Amino acid sequence: MKKLLPLFVVAPLFALESQTIHSSILGYYENKTYSHSKQKIDGRVYGIGGDIHYKKSAFRFAYEDGAATTKKPPMKKDLTNQKLFLRYRYALNDKFYLHLNYLSVLHDNIAITSGGDGYGGGITYNYNKKLLCDATQYYVKYNDFKTYQSDIKVDYKSTVNAFTIKFSLIGKYIKLTDIHPNKFTHNAKDHYSTAGIKIHAHYKSYHFGAGAYFGKRLFAIMNDGFKLQHHAMEFNKSYAVGVGKTFNRFILRVQYIYNKAKELPVNNPDVKIENIRFILNYKI
Repeated sequence: MKKLLPLFVVAPLFALESQTIHSSILGYYENKTYSHSKQKIDGRVYGIGGDIHYKKSAFRFAYEDGAATTKKPPMKKDLTNQKLFLRYRYALNDKFYLHLNYLSVLHDNIAITSGGDGYGGGITYNYNKKLLCDATQYYVKYNDFKTYQSDIKVDYKSTVNAFTIKFSLIGKYIKLTDIHPNKFTHNAKDHYSTAGIKIHAHYKSYHFGAGAYFGKRLFAIMNDGFKLQHHAMEFNKSYAVGVGKTFNRFILRVQYIYNKAKELPVNNPDVKIENIRFILNYKI
């Protein structure tokens, strides 16, 4: 299956969960399995959130509670963490939208990135009904270092017979600055760049998505500011596929995500992370 995933080319986690569902509440669950890791065995993530639209404004939020079973030693205890994500968007007119993001690692009982806060701001330009461009700048402050991330995204929509299809091209540039000696950044580079491609297709009540990211990334912000990779894992490949279906007011989606990464603190390459994610939306 892993050899077939690049044929779909497109990822957060990725295409399906980033689709806007106007005025809805949602819950999601992730189950993670780690292979060749020296630190983690498996993990779970529970999340709740919402997406509320009112006139020219749109509010989106999510709260996550995560946990992982660790290998002891070298770890002394299992992992727990909580995160918060907020986004506000305002329509200046039919062409331009402004958006602001806030994200926080509220608590992590192991990682030195616990308590890190991030901010983002960007602008979206609708060239026409088919073409959209977005630029976003993020800043995250941790106790021992800071990150700056620049995102560029281009969306193109098309209709083929009964299918509505959206293609997305994404570029990310991440820079680490103000680094104090710490175990998380000991083997890190001072900058990273990665590119992604996604596709989302809608047919009647069905949704299909796929995605891929290529190029190394570290401490990356993903999924339009709703995923923060705050552990010291240098990702180099990510693939995902997903399917969803609408049932009246409910939308159920299932995703499979495959990541390949390197654990920087112990300089351990070839770590594989497989993630099954379930997302349930209820349209208000």
